[in-house]
Amino acid sequence: MTPAQSANDANAAVCAGAGDPEVELAVREVSDNNLQPGKPPVVLLHGARVPGIASFDLPAEGGSLAADLVRAGHRVFIMDARGYGGSSRDGQDGSQDGQPLARSDAVVRDIAAVVEVVLARTGVSKVALLGWATGGHWAGMYSSQNSDEVSHLVIYNSLYGTHSGHKTLGPGSDMANPNSPGQFNVERFGAYRLNTAASLLPSWDRSIPVEDKAAWRDPRVAEAYQAAAVASDPTSISRNPPSFRAPSGAMADSFELAAGRKLWDAASITSHVLVIRSENDFWSRPEDVTTLAQDLRQAASVRTVTISDATHFVHLDRPERGRSRLLAEVTRTLAQPANVKAVR
Repeated sequence: MTPAQSANDANAAVCAGAGDPEVELAVREVSDNNLQPGKPPVVLLHGARVPGIASFDLPAEGGSLAADLVRAGHRVFIMDARGYGGSSRDGQDGSQDGQPLARSDAVVRDIAAVVEVVLARTGVSKVALLGWATGGHWAGMYSSQNSDEVSHLVIYNSLYGTHSGHKTLGPGSDMANPNSPGQFNVERFGAYRLNTAASLLPSWDRSIPVEDKAAWRDPRVAEAYQAAAVASDPTSISRNPPSFRAPSGAMADSFELAAGRKLWDAASITSHVLVIRSENDFWSRPEDVTTLAQDLRQAASVRTVTISDATHFVHLDRPERGRSRLLAEVTRTLAQPANVKAVR
């Protein structure tokens, strides 16, 4: 029995709220009978390219962070932001040309809609948020505006935006406009991008510090990750090779963050916060961790953790390669006492 199958999965679609009545968001609940009183429900937020289920609930041993958190006693909700996975894909049916879709302010509205539904379904007053890479940026931005609804916040391998300089994401990188290096290359990235299964592994491979990648990452997890990402887009098989769509707004905002342009301020966050970074991460920088921790002046608690030798994908790597450490740190933070009272 695989981790994803060991829990009860229930898919639901929720509307993105009064401000976006035309947007529907895909949410998967993962739970079982091991729910423990007082433990907050957890909303998982994917990153810039691969949607929620492919990121957090793969049908392979060691491929479901969601199932691991369920075993720890939580109800878990995996959401797809607009433009990803099973959520509405406005603007992705035609040409890729255009302004980047799904910028951070829109995704924050998506999180608000999902949190509202989760609170209603679970009958508690606050949720925990865990975001990977751009998902951590989105979760932090939402929490900075809605701290009273967040009990615990885990920001994992994410940019914060107060430090300028990034060799692959910022000004002067391949993401920059060649005619204006301080600006994002909208012409290249367009409104959305197409991604093949093969495109998902090179950055992962490069960050694994051993020649035998299978010694670090279970090939079955990698294959499940590729398959789920491609399957997340119903139009993928219409292209050769099959490819899934992902909006470019996350890349545009990441360029801004990598350039040192702060898109949100952590000073207003009052939840328990874990800022966790993999030593070999290619996305976040050490300065993102230290500056974010300094700004979390009102947080109930703050811990920063760097996992030695770990990759950007540590939650999908083998247990001894950092995955077990990540899970231990996350569950430790989620166990911090918080006022998550029942409201019904």
